Amino acid sequence: MSSVITPFPVANRLNQVGFDRAELSQILNLYGRMVAAGNWRDYAIDLGRDAAIFSAFRRATERPEYRIEKRPDLRNKQGQWVLVGEGGAVLKRGHELGPVLAPVERKLMKLVAT
Repeated sequence: MSSVITPFPVANRLNQVGFDRAELSQILNLYGRMVAAGNWRDYAIDLGRDAAIFSAFRRATERPEYRIEKRPDLRNKQGQWVLVGEGGAVLKRGHELGPVLAPVERKLMKLVAT
């Protein structure tokens, strides 16, 4: 009896934007600290053709409090990183992830201090 192995289609992944290990580590580090502070409870990752999006939720049934978007097409213009607030407003744009996450880091410091 011979078995036929069908490979997983790779063509879709070639056009997909994703986070590299260092980027995901930095985002999940912030997520873990926000969970420990009691502010976030759930997250979602959407890997699409134009963007990779990390969404952080206070509760799973709500819309995300923050979206961290990586849009490589904007790399040479406004920067590939975007921090989007709950209402859909762009809070910060930049070429580096750290400074784009700074508003969330400041909020975390305020949560921990109180």
